[in-house]
This record gives sequence, structure tokens and C-alpha cells, in this order.
Amino acid sequence: MRRVRITEPAVGVLDVGSFSARLVVLARGGSPLEPALSHQTRLRLDRELDHSGRLTSAGIAAVSAAVEAGVTIAAKHGVGEVYPLATSSIRDARNARQVVSEVAKKTGVELRFLSGRQEAEFAYVGARRWYGASAGPLLVLDIGGGTVELAAGQGERAGFARSLRLGARSMTRDWLPRECASGKSVRALREHALDEVRDALDDVLPQITEHRVVGCSKVLRQLARLAGDRPGKTRELQLDDLRYWIPRLADLPAKRRAELPGISRVRAHQALAGAIVAEALLTVCGGRVAICPWSTRDGLLLNLLDGLAAVPRSTGSGRAA
Repeated sequence: MRRVRITEPAVGVLDVGSFSARLVVLARGGSPLEPALSHQTRLRLDRELDHSGRLTSAGIAAVSAAVEAGVTIAAKHGVGEVYPLATSSIRDARNARQVVSEVAKKTGVELRFLSGRQEAEFAYVGARRWYGASAGPLLVLDIGGGTVELAAGQGERAGFARSLRLGARSMTRDWLPRECASGKSVRALREHALDEVRDALDDVLPQITEHRVVGCSKVLRQLARLAGDRPGKTRELQLDDLRYWIPRLADLPAKRRAELPGISRVRAHQALAGAIVAEALLTVCGGRVAICPWSTRDGLLLNLLDGLAAVPRSTGSGRAA
């Protein structure tokens, strides 16, 4: 964490996900490449969902503590307002309203949700800013824990945006619950994912065949590392690599998957489902995807920063935006 006091007007997002709550602050004229402030609190909300899909009391307490830490650190560095973004791990919980209510009572911060379509649109903004206008038309793919976001466009904003319930965490829970997946369950998920992606893109596919395909998610970044990509080189994931690795991931328990290049311990259990969903996306979208480091949170930050550029220089006074 950078220990500086931010004197310029700034925007911040507190991104509360399944594995962490991350605070990122950008000062006026800044970039996600060099945030003015960044802080992360570890979470394991994937372990705190009961059999009915409700977040447990321990999970709610962990979220409250992480939110309190984030806004407190922001305030200490002169940032009075942050956007408290709760992702699908909370949004899709059966007791999401209860979670928001209890966190607000304990911290004074009311968590906010983006719709799947909004997440897709902000992922597109992040990718467009990363590649620039010269990259031409983009098709952006984002595999999250609960959903997959798809967005396409030729300008600053997406002309097409859609969200599918194909997230790596939810597909693991619903289709691949066993430690080592059977061939039958893998085939079933492959068919389901491919059908869902084809249905979602069927009406726009003729218009996006020439778009550059970009992937904006940790799932795709980790799979690219697994397939042989290395930091500092051009990042790309190809369909043939996924088809090579899917049966190998299926044969390994999560503990062994975490020993593979690029697969983190906390995401190892959902790596197979992520690979199967990625295979479906690449099958429909041209066979390869370039890996982009900016995604929904970065797009949201840049959008907030655009708004700040038109605002007189003054700091906020609330605890959350």
C-alpha cells in the first residue's frame, strides 16, 4: 500500500469480491497502471456460502470488516468517497439484501451492485482504454465467478453487451462438484456452455467476425499462464491449448491444480470450469483471445475519473459514493 496523502481530487472503488476486497484510488489525471492508493483485504466468501446459497454470518462479518478497513484507509489518505462495489459473490447470494443491510449497519456503507450488462459495459471501457482507438472493433470476454460478460463495439462505448450465467464458481458448484470431475460431467458442461454462448451471440456474430477478441479476467489470465504465456511477452490464449489442458485439469484435484503454472491456490477448484467456459467462448469467437489487464473495476474507475474531469477541484465528505 502506498502511504501518501492524496491532495488532488480523486475517485475510488472498493471492489468486494469472493477472494478479496480491493480499494483502488485514482487521482485526477491518473491511470489504473499507477493508482494513487491501493489496498487489499483477503476474503474467502466461496467458503461462506451455505447449501442454499446464503452467505453465512461469518461471511457477512468478514465483508463488514473488509469494507470498514477499506473506507478507513481511504479516509486516512484524504479520500472521502469511494464506490462500494459488490460483485456476484454477494449479488447472487440468496440473502443479498440482508448482507447489504447488515454491512450498512456495521460500517455506514451501503454496498452497490452493477447489473451484468453494466459489468460488461465497464469491462469494454477498460479494454478500449487499454488498447486505444487504433485497435479497431473489440469483442470483450470476461469470465467471472458467477457470470460471463460479453461486450462489443467500435467506439468508446459498447454497442452490444450481455451477461450469461456461466461463471467459473457457479459452473463448478452446479456441474463439477466432485474433487476430480468425471468424463460425463465434463462433456455435459462443455455442451451446456457451448449452447449458451452460441445462443447469446447468434444474432450478432455476423457483425463481430472481424472484431479483435480480448479477454478481461483473472480466469483467462491464469489459463494463459498455464498454456505457456509468461509475463512480459504478448499475452494470448488459444483454443488448442485449452483443449489440451481440459482433460488434464479434470484428472487433478484442486490441490494438484494449484501446483500448475498460473493457477492460484484459491482459484484452483474452479480452474476446470473456467477452462471449459473459455473453450466455448473461443470456439464461437475465433479460436484465440488477447489478454487485457484492465477489466470492469478499471472501466468503472476510468468512467468516474471522466466525471471528475468536469468537476471543480474539491474533495468529498461522505464515507461512500
